[in-house]
Amino acid sequence: MKTLLSFGHGYSARALARLLPDDWRVIGTTRSDDKAEALRATGVEPAIWPGSDLTPALDAATHLLISAAPDADGDPVLRDWQGAIAARANRLAWVGYLSTTGVYGDRDGGWVDEDSELRPATKRGKARVEAEAAWRAVPGLPLHIFRLAGIYGPGRGPFAKVRAGTARRIVKPGQVFSRIHVDDIAQVLKASIDRPNPGAIYNLCDDDPAPPQDVIAHAAELLGLPVPPELDFEKAEMTPMARSFYAESKKVRNDRIKDELGVRLIHPDYRSGLAALLSRKPEK
Repeated sequence: MKTLLSFGHGYSARALARLLPDDWRVIGTTRSDDKAEALRATGVEPAIWPGSDLTPALDAATHLLISAAPDADGDPVLRDWQGAIAARANRLAWVGYLSTTGVYGDRDGGWVDEDSELRPATKRGKARVEAEAAWRAVPGLPLHIFRLAGIYGPGRGPFAKVRAGTARRIVKPGQVFSRIHVDDIAQVLKASIDRPNPGAIYNLCDDDPAPPQDVIAHAAELLGLPVPPELDFEKAEMTPMARSFYAESKKVRNDRIKDELGVRLIHPDYRSGLAALLSRKPEK
């Protein structure tokens, strides 16, 4: 039986699990009993981690997905299970590591692709570069690295804030972000599982890098609500975390997922993605 062991079974991993055929077994790690029950309700076998022995799950796994983010001490999965994973490398058909386009750093609005130099500008980006290298260093692992742009989808988008009147259109001249709908993340991961290419690195983003204020404005227009006024980045009150997202501006190329995996994006731009979210159901 094909078995996916998903470390840190969160938003993107849940979307992938919904695409896998019924004859797959999916084991997902979570930190709490409450979340474990929620996973079980979706047909995923929950495993509490940290806190339980995952050896039986690793023995059964044919595929691994790592969504868990690095922490101050490095990659938590490798910290706990590197030896066990390395010992089973020749039994694994596919390993996917979810990273971030933050590894490329700031490019002043210029383009990057998977062969671009890694120049992370933030602490989070640097941690991801180190984690990618640590995973590549595990011998014999059929590793695939996926560098994700900003994720949106059901429950993650601008509509709730626009409706509540709390959305802000913060403008930093020249600032552009790439983004990706969770449904497209799932289809890329599934395509890679179907056509494994160990060592491959893929950027996951749509075709339309855009200023964040344009996305907010379009969401308001779709809802028939007033477009929030522009706020100058330098004068806007923001948390350090929020401000750090504006430290990098780049456009990310996604040709490889199309050329190598045959992916046709479900939502090639934010307009398509937002329209689909609105037609599906209102965000909570």
